[in-house]
This record gives sequence, C-alpha cells and structure tokens, in this order.
Amino acid sequence: MRDNTGVNEQEISHLRERQRSRTERFQGRLLTVVEDEAELADGTQTRREVVLHRGAVAIIPILEDGRIVLVRQWRYPHGRPYWEVPAGTIDNGEAPEVTAHRELSEETGYDAARWTYLGEGPVSPGYSTEMIYFFAAETLTPGEQHTDHDERLDVMAFTLPECEDLIRTHDVDIKTIAALHLLQRGNAHD
Repeated sequence: MRDNTGVNEQEISHLRERQRSRTERFQGRLLTVVEDEAELADGTQTRREVVLHRGAVAIIPILEDGRIVLVRQWRYPHGRPYWEVPAGTIDNGEAPEVTAHRELSEETGYDAARWTYLGEGPVSPGYSTEMIYFFAAETLTPGEQHTDHDERLDVMAFTLPECEDLIRTHDVDIKTIAALHLLQRGNAHD
C-alpha cells in the first residue's frame, strides 16, 4: 500500500519515525526551530531538532540570447557574497508560482511572459522542512528592481559556460547548481 507521498509503506516501515512530542525552541521571522521527541520503528526513543520553514522558490531568468540572470548578495553566515538564481521565501498561503513572479520582479526588475515549472525538492531534509520550487522564466521584460529594505543585490547575466566557471570557483550556492542542472536537463529552454 502506498502512502500520500507515493512510497510503498511496506518498503519503508523499518525506517519510519513518529513524532511523540514537540517543544518550540525559537520563533523567528522566517523560521521556527523545534525539538521533537521521536520514536523509531523498533521503539527506540530519540530527539530530532527541526527547522520549520514555509518553503521557497528559485527562478532561472533566461534572456533572449540565452544568458542566465543571476544576483549577487552578501550571505552573512558565510561572510561572503555568492552569485545565485533569484529566489525567495513563500509567504503564508501563497502559491509558489505567485512567489516566483514577485521575487523575480523584486530582485532583478524583470517580468517574464513565459514560465516553466522545473521541479521541486527538499533543501536539507536532515533538519529542515523547507521545500524549494524551481521555475524557468523567459521572454523577459526589464523594469525597476525593488528589493527589501535590508537587501542589497548586484544583477548580472552569464552564459552557461560562465555559470559553470562560477560553480568551479565556488561562487554559487547549491540551489543555483540545482537550478542550472534542471535547466540543462532539458525541462525548460530549447
């Protein structure tokens, strides 16, 4: 019998963990940290620290000439900037598609007439509930960038080989690597 995720319950029953209790440890603007008491399939009791997150989107803006628009921003925890695909957190009750449109416009100033859903996946399933939804945005129209009050971004377009160079020099984050992989896999641009 398959569960609502499409996984055969008999194949995974020995892996299943069940939440027994939850204690909130931190409530922030974008995330909540909880500590759960969990029970493994064999009855072993354990604790799990979990970051609860609403989810996010990542957009691959593709210019008419095939170049990819990336944004560079300072990433405080790492003490350095990275080039990244435009991205952002989903607001409560917001569909990922709506978030993608909003974030593309805010971070780059571009609007897109053509959108392609590329896929989704967990960002760090060992400790976070965050899912990220990937979209390609094409037929771009330039406009004015309107970032959040505490957000400073550079916007620049790169060819795919230049993006590969950024990966080799460790100047991008993992969501950008995933987004470029999905794009090159052939789900979006001809």
